[in-house]
Amino acid sequence: MAANKTTLPVIGISVGDLNGIGLEVILNTFADSRMLELCTPVVFANAKVVSYHRKACNLMQLHYQQINNVEDAHQGKLNVCNIWDDNVNIELGKLNPAIGKYAVMSIKACVDAYDRKAVNAIVTAPIHKEACFNDKHFPFSGHTGYFANHYHKNALMLLCEGSFRVALVTDHIPLENVSQSIDQEKLQSFILTLHDCLRSDFGVVKPKIAVLGLNPHAGDGGLIGDEDAKVIAPVVETLRNDGKLVFGPYPADGFFGRQNQNNFDAVVAMYHDQGLAPFKALSFGNGVNVTLGLPIVRTSPDHGTGFDIAGTNDADENSFRQAVYQALSIVKHRGVHGEINSNPLVVRPPKKQSGHQ
Repeated sequence: MAANKTTLPVIGISVGDLNGIGLEVILNTFADSRMLELCTPVVFANAKVVSYHRKACNLMQLHYQQINNVEDAHQGKLNVCNIWDDNVNIELGKLNPAIGKYAVMSIKACVDAYDRKAVNAIVTAPIHKEACFNDKHFPFSGHTGYFANHYHKNALMLLCEGSFRVALVTDHIPLENVSQSIDQEKLQSFILTLHDCLRSDFGVVKPKIAVLGLNPHAGDGGLIGDEDAKVIAPVVETLRNDGKLVFGPYPADGFFGRQNQNNFDAVVAMYHDQGLAPFKALSFGNGVNVTLGLPIVRTSPDHGTGFDIAGTNDADENSFRQAVYQALSIVKHRGVHGEINSNPLVVRPPKKQSGHQ
């Protein structure tokens, strides 16, 4: 176990697309030595590609430790776990389907390490979906689908910046398929999962959740679609009757226009851009993507591969840094909540001793 070399939480890091800004934001994050006081990072890749990016980013003063097994990770160092021996042809800023397989290898190595309890959490750098989809072993539209398939459970995508949290009922699907993808059973299950994860992963004792309507003006009394009245409102009522603090459906434009998100612990959006357009407008550069509803602790920055700025050393690493912070916070909250009973790396608070002998 990694616990024999580090007492800090071990964070497994996947490198994303090697032609993008993934390794740049990773290296710049851990160039700040204070980060190594919080966790032991393990980058699953190959020392040659890390060295290439380190030189491209003018970070030659940053040192890393090469290891061949995650269990050999060293505390106080950035660890690079070699998982391939290939000589990779890196062309910064270019889409190359041949590069996608290395991003997939890195993701799968992280998950394997998590399943073996060798890491506490995973932070993923951005992948290019087209490059990865080219890999016959990764027929998914993104990380979330892969993790959900691996653990045979429904995954929930949440974007957060501090207490501003937006959860997506549907994510990477065509807009024309959104309405038919939402029914009462699915929506109720989704909100209950979010409610439970807010408690276990974020430490919110009594979550207060806002639910956005699907249609403009939340259907406007049925004049603009009936999904809000027939699907969303009944679910909200059922959950309220069950004692949950769930409110809505709210028209999305007025909701964010009035800054109403500040009155809730999370906002449920029906589709990708309904939630992410306002979220990124209000918090871009600081947001974190979190996968909920699964055994795994996984976070990522809220940006993509950044091909347009790859190799310029202009990428802002703050979102990746926040993703590391968020992963550590979830590990802590799950430990306190008792959700990771079998992970020996989690340091749990000592039990209170009774005054009686």
